[in-house]
Formats: sequence, C-alpha cells, structure tokens
Amino acid sequence: MDINYELYKVFYLVASSLSFSEASRKLFISQSAVSQSIKTLERKLEQPLFIRSTKKVQLTPAGAMLLKHIEPAIHLIERGEHQIMDSGALGFGQLHIAASDTICRYFLVPYLKQFHEKFPQVPIKVTNATSLNCADLITQGKVDLAVVNYPNSRMDSSYIQKTVSSFTDVFIANPSCFPFQQQEISFAQLQQYPILMLDKKSTTSEFLHKLFLQRQLELVPNMELSNNDLLIDLAKIGIGIAFLPDYCLKKDSPELYILQTKEPMPNRQIVAAINPGLVASSPTKEFLKLLPNQKEQEE
Repeated sequence: MDINYELYKVFYLVASSLSFSEASRKLFISQSAVSQSIKTLERKLEQPLFIRSTKKVQLTPAGAMLLKHIEPAIHLIERGEHQIMDSGALGFGQLHIAASDTICRYFLVPYLKQFHEKFPQVPIKVTNATSLNCADLITQGKVDLAVVNYPNSRMDSSYIQKTVSSFTDVFIANPSCFPFQQQEISFAQLQQYPILMLDKKSTTSEFLHKLFLQRQLELVPNMELSNNDLLIDLAKIGIGIAFLPDYCLKKDSPELYILQTKEPMPNRQIVAAINPGLVASSPTKEFLKLLPNQKEQEE
C-alpha cells in the first residue's frame, strides 16, 4: 500500500497527544491540514482512526492498533537521524543507556567511569527505568543499550549481547526480630511473616511471584517499593523480611542476615542488550567491549 510517511507522522502526533491543535503546532501547519491528512489516511486504510467530539479526541481500536506499530517506527527513524547528526558533529555520537537504579549504582558506575575516561568527547545519557521498562525502550529504539536483569518477560534472548554478571536473590532480616539463623525456612513458612519487596513493575517481583506460583503458593507482600536501598533500611529496623538481589548487600551489615530457604533459589543474570534489528552505534560497541563477559569468566 502506497502511503506517504508524512501521513503516518501526522497520525502519530495526533494519536500521542490526542489533540489536532497540538499536532498542528508541532508540524507548523494549520489544524485543517492536519484534519485533512488524517481523513486521507483513514480513506487509504479504509478504517476510522479517531473518534472526534467537541470536547475530546479518542483513538478507535484500529487507531490504537496502528499506534502500537507506528510509535516504534517513528522512534527508530528519529534515532537514526540523531545518530547521523551526532556523528557529524562529534565524530563519534553519544551513548544512551537504559538501566535500573540498582544496576546503575551497584554495577554500571565503574564502567561508565572507564568509558568517560577513554572517550571524554562522547556524551553519556542514562535513562533510569525498571528492567521491564528498559526492555520496552530497547524494542522501541529509544535507547542504544539496556543493562537489565534477566530473565525478562519483555525481552527474548536474541537481544542479549553479553551476560555480564550472575547473582542470587536473597531474603534478609533483622536477627533480633526474625531469629531464624539456625534453621532453613520454607516459602510456605515465609507467607506467615511480613514480606518487603520491589513493586510488580520489576523483574525481581515477577521472579519471586513465579517461584511461589510454581509451588501453588500465593505471595502477598506487606510492602511493595521501588527502591532496594529502602527495602534494606526497613529490614534493618525490623519492619519485615526483605527480598532483593544479593549484590545490593554490603558485607559489613551486622544488623542483617541472609535467611536460608528450603527451596533452592535459581540464579539470575545481568545482561547487556541491544535491539537486534538495529545497527549498533560506535559508542555502543565500545561500551560493550568494556563490560565483562560472564561466560569467559566461568571458563
């Protein structure tokens, strides 16, 4: 079907803002021209894309479906344009990474330091999001590289460039409030105590809920937070038993201990991922070289 790219661009701006006037402002064209472009696209697709009323604009089911496909395409085109312009201006471009707060703090900082020292002329941009949302950003072409926890329900193995580390998740508690140091405790027993964990938008939460479901157990946490450091602070004062990756723990934390569970805790990984459908930029390739390779370390 021969449809001008500009029609899709107009559609995207109207659909993302749900405003014909906002789209006309961004495109520097009249509102009537925007409306005419949408009508042309609807005619070519033989589907209404918007429900128009005097007060608001809404997407039809067909419009919502089209937006899911158009949005990533628009971002990929913009990303390509930015890479070319950055490359022309700087000779190298920029490095745009997506990673969670936890991975940034406990893993990425030394490698960002190395990269900056090696390529001081290259701007570094870091977008903080959960590992699940980072996978979405990679799929949509909004970032060059994502460093995320894996398994990740929103990303398959074709995205993985390197497994940079492996880790184990642990339950931690204040020994004076939860004195189980000398025993193994089952998941079923843990249900009787207040559990503190990351919210459902995280791979860590997804992982623990899956482990409980595999044993026909329902996990109902007392608190769901967005920060592992806060989970540690609350566990220290005896609010509950916290669940988090072991690399977040400091070795000298006498206020806490790691509970031994009867059920084995599977290892997870930290992986560096790119969109396999895109050409990696030079900064991305150079940064990947700095990251360790877990498989090589094991060999």
